[in-house]
Amino acid sequence: MATPRISAYLPPDIDPTKAALAFGRRALPKLNEELQAPELLTQQRALMALCDLVHDPEKVYQAIALGFLDSLKNLLVHQDQTVRQKTTEVLSIMALHSIGREGLIRGGVISALTGLLDDPVDICRKNTHQIFDRLAKLPEGAGSVLRAALVPPLLLKLKTELDEIQELILETLSNCLRVEVSEALAAGALAVLKEKLSHPSAAIRSKAAWVLLEISSHAEGKMAVCKEEVIPALVSLLEDTEPQVQGYSAGALMFAIVPPQGRSSAMGAEAIPPLLTLVAEETSKARLNAIKTLTLLAELPEGRQALLDHRDTFVQCLHDPSEAVQRAAEIAIAVIDWKP
Repeated sequence: MATPRISAYLPPDIDPTKAALAFGRRALPKLNEELQAPELLTQQRALMALCDLVHDPEKVYQAIALGFLDSLKNLLVHQDQTVRQKTTEVLSIMALHSIGREGLIRGGVISALTGLLDDPVDICRKNTHQIFDRLAKLPEGAGSVLRAALVPPLLLKLKTELDEIQELILETLSNCLRVEVSEALAAGALAVLKEKLSHPSAAIRSKAAWVLLEISSHAEGKMAVCKEEVIPALVSLLEDTEPQVQGYSAGALMFAIVPPQGRSSAMGAEAIPPLLTLVAEETSKARLNAIKTLTLLAELPEGRQALLDHRDTFVQCLHDPSEAVQRAAEIAIAVIDWKP
């Protein structure tokens, strides 16, 4: 299905080849002066040139050392949309490099970007969320996003943003909620994510299941998932046509059914048949998670009884190329064979 894409085209009068640049190390100090110049066209051209330079990690290091971040943060609130677009693009490129990510986190860029969540220009918002996503991949970046109280507004944006921006938001949330989930749960994360599990986009369904996996890895999250009846929705995704959706759904289910009420919910949603299908598919990426989930269900008397007739499915896994799958199958067989 065709979806609209965010355009990054610029006005025709912005020509980076006309930017006056010195060669070598002198180029960056000159550019920093131009970023602070009162002339709009000078700022635009300087940003265009800077976008090219910061692909080089050494230039990123030099730019941070020269104090570029203060100039760039000031430009994030510029009235001209081209200036905001190219400023967020520069920061997004810088965040591709480890030295850039560390510098942006220390430089307070995350807090400075919060005002762009409602920017009227699509590409500015997309660049902003790319930066959040890249910084949140570092534990200190995820911590900074949490301290900036960004989780509640990010959840709200999942209801209104364009699909490709929603994907970035979900990736950011997956890394942040690996660290802490209380604020997200209080902001109604489960209701929003449950809705995204039925989204037409496979990428969004997959990433929503990934976020639920991270939430369910916390004790508080497990209990909340059980109460919000998210488990039946995850069970339905085990039969999704996209392997990645199946994989993350099986992973989220594996964590969510650790509490007794989670296992009861999964049994009520008839999770065993689709899980057995995933175990039987040798190429399934969800195979390991499916085996572990079935092992938990086998701890229930009704689960063990249902799985006794499918013991051979697990025996076949004992010859799987993956040692993790072999070990998981051994444990599953032991649980299924256990007699009180």
